[in-house]
Amino acid sequence: MKRILKSVFLLSLLAGFTACEDEQDLRFLEAKGDFAILTPTTGDAVVLGPETPLNPGLTLSWAAMDYGTPTSINYAIQIDKAGDNFDTPVTLTSTTNTFATILSDVLNGAVVSAGLTPFTQGAIEVRIRASVGEPATQERFSDVVTYLVTPYSTALPKLAVPGAYQDWSPGTAPRLAASAFGETDYEGFIMLTAGEFKFVAPDPAGNFNWGNTDYGDDGTFSGILTDTDEVNCAVSTTGYYRVRANTTSLTYSLEPAAWGIVGAATPGGWDASTPLTYNPTTKAFEGDIQMTAGEFKFRANNAWTINLGGDPDDDGSMNYDGPNLSVDASGNYHVVLDLSNPRQYTYTLTLN
Repeated sequence: MKRILKSVFLLSLLAGFTACEDEQDLRFLEAKGDFAILTPTTGDAVVLGPETPLNPGLTLSWAAMDYGTPTSINYAIQIDKAGDNFDTPVTLTSTTNTFATILSDVLNGAVVSAGLTPFTQGAIEVRIRASVGEPATQERFSDVVTYLVTPYSTALPKLAVPGAYQDWSPGTAPRLAASAFGETDYEGFIMLTAGEFKFVAPDPAGNFNWGNTDYGDDGTFSGILTDTDEVNCAVSTTGYYRVRANTTSLTYSLEPAAWGIVGAATPGGWDASTPLTYNPTTKAFEGDIQMTAGEFKFRANNAWTINLGGDPDDDGSMNYDGPNLSVDASGNYHVVLDLSNPRQYTYTLTLN
């Protein structure tokens, strides 16, 4: 019995020594010296672009954190929009090294999320957080440097088109898209029922709500937009329309568009379009067409004023007046023309 008690006592004593050593280790982790970012320096700048996503966007190095005793240190690179005091910091990456490179596409996404405006130079603040262990303890922060970034966006600017046809809800309304970021030549294809509608711009966060800038007709119903003393726009006939609006020239237009497929591969050849039918569930034009191997295009109103062909700019969508499309094998195809995503017009051919 005495031997058992003696063993328990020795184990307790050993555990006590171990606990004391752990406490001493924690007590000895005291920050010493400077913990500073070496590169970049305040005022350094970068212009980001979608054509070089894997280029370095931000290259950092910093002095190692000194906790007074050898230990493994985790470093996290954090950024925030300048002036926000790191209220909502974004962590770009973590490492045990004292250097890191952030790729352009990663940095771009982070700074846009932080609030910088695409294609406009803005300032972010950068700092390094040092910590020990997991979960992180003994947090220390480096000095802060200001880095100037010009981000980009590949998203096209949008307008919402709420109206009586969809219960006047801007958040769920069909969209028009501009041809590029910074442009104001919006367009899209929408099934409109006879009645009134308006155009609503997004707020700075990209949300479409009443209370944002909205546009209507100037009262003459001659295609003139205004955001002051406006009246609702209106369409008198239910149908599928190409809707255009320019918030710089303050104009808008509605053009009926009944779509079909035309070409050597289609029953009507190049002389007559084979009509497609609008499906309100899929919001696409569809049809089962007997086709032969050959070329074709899509066009509206059995005319060439509005037609869609191939994708020479390789952006994943068809182009107005683009090159002829083709089908390799004859057969009966389910044809789908999807114009519901503005300026990203696509089609599919599925052999029945």
